[in-house]
Amino acid sequence: MFWPQHGGNRAWGAAVAGCSPADILDFSASLNPLGPPQSVLQALGRALSEPDPVAISRYPDPEYWRLRTRLAQYWAVDPEWIFVGNGAAELLTWAARDAQGREVWLPKPAFGEYERALQAAGAIIKPLGGENSGGSPMPSVEQIPPSGRGNRILWLNNPHNPSGRLIPRQEILALLPQFQQVMVDEAFMDFLPGDDPQDHCKGEIEKGEIETEPSSSQTLIPHLAAHPNTVVIRSLTKFYTLPGLRIGFAVGHPDHWRRWQRWRDPWSVNGLAAVAAEAALADESFRRRTLAWLPVAREHLRKGLQALPGWDPWPSQANFVLVRCPGSATQIQRALLQRHRILVRDCLSFSELGDHYLRISLRTLPEQEQLLSACREILDNSD
Repeated sequence: MFWPQHGGNRAWGAAVAGCSPADILDFSASLNPLGPPQSVLQALGRALSEPDPVAISRYPDPEYWRLRTRLAQYWAVDPEWIFVGNGAAELLTWAARDAQGREVWLPKPAFGEYERALQAAGAIIKPLGGENSGGSPMPSVEQIPPSGRGNRILWLNNPHNPSGRLIPRQEILALLPQFQQVMVDEAFMDFLPGDDPQDHCKGEIEKGEIETEPSSSQTLIPHLAAHPNTVVIRSLTKFYTLPGLRIGFAVGHPDHWRRWQRWRDPWSVNGLAAVAAEAALADESFRRRTLAWLPVAREHLRKGLQALPGWDPWPSQANFVLVRCPGSATQIQRALLQRHRILVRDCLSFSELGDHYLRISLRTLPEQEQLLSACREILDNSD
C-alpha cells in the first residue's frame, strides 16, 4: 500500500500492524474524539426511518438553500454569502481554479492539498518560510513582501496545520489589501474558545454592522464585507467528527460563487450530509463540552510528550500537537503500530519538516496515557 498522505488511514495502519482497522487507536486524524454528537446520529436515524426517506430517495436541492440558510443564521450573514461543498477539499479545488495562471503566496509548511489543487489549476506557487528560513515549522506572514494588489493571491491556514499556531487576526487583516484574492482555511478554528457566532456576529455581513467581539475570537468572517477579495473556508467534519459525510462551507462575496458554481458538478453535497450539518449546528451543548475538554487534553498531551527524553512539542491552539522527535519519526510511527496498534501521523507530506516530526491529535485522557506509555516503552527498548 502507498504511504498515506493524510491522517486517518486505518487500512494502511492495520496492514503495518497486522490487525483489523477496527483495532487501531488512531491519533493521526485531527477529529474530535467526543463525536459524532448523539443529536446528529439521532437526526440521521430519523431521516432514514421516514416512510419516504427523502434524504436518500430524492436529489438534493442543487442550491442547498435550507443548509445555506441555517449556516447563514448561525454566522449572522446573508445566505448569498455561503457556498457549501463536499468537504473543504472540494472548496480548495475551486479556490485554486480562481488562481489559474497567477502567483499564489503560500506560507510553508502547508497542507499538501494546497499544492495539489494549485498545481492542478496551473497556479504559480511562491513558497514562504519553512525550516529553511529559521528552523521553525511555523509559517511567518512577516516574510511576505509588501506590495499593491497587483495580480497576487495569498493562501493561509489559520490555525496552521501542522504547527497548531494561530496567526493573530490583525496580522492577516493588514495583509488583505495587498492581494487581489485571499483564501484563508479556518478548518481548525472551531476548536478555539470564543469562536461562537452567537457572541460576536450580531450584525449583517453585507452591511458591515458587526458588534464588538471577544478578544479570543479570531475568525475573519465578520470582516469579509470590508474585504470582498477574501474567502474563508470552514470544515464541519473535524469538530463534529463527520469525515465520512464530507461537508464544508465557504463564506465570501457572492461573486466568487458565481464562478465556482459554473465549474462544479451538481449535487456535490449528499442529503445525509446536509441533515447531519443542520443537527450539528444546533447542538450547543456538544460545542461547549468540547471546548471545556480540549485545553485540558491538549496540555495533558503536551506535558506528557515534553517529558519524553529528546521530544520537543510545539505550543498549539488546535486539536493536535506537533512534536519534534529524536531520530526517525517514521520508525517511531512503525514501532507504535507494530507493537501497540497505535497510529500517529508522520509529517513527510510537509516536505520542509522531513522525517523529524509527528503530528499527534488529541484523544481522551486514558487514550493519551496509553499513547505516552507506548512511547516510553519504545524509547526504553531503543537504548
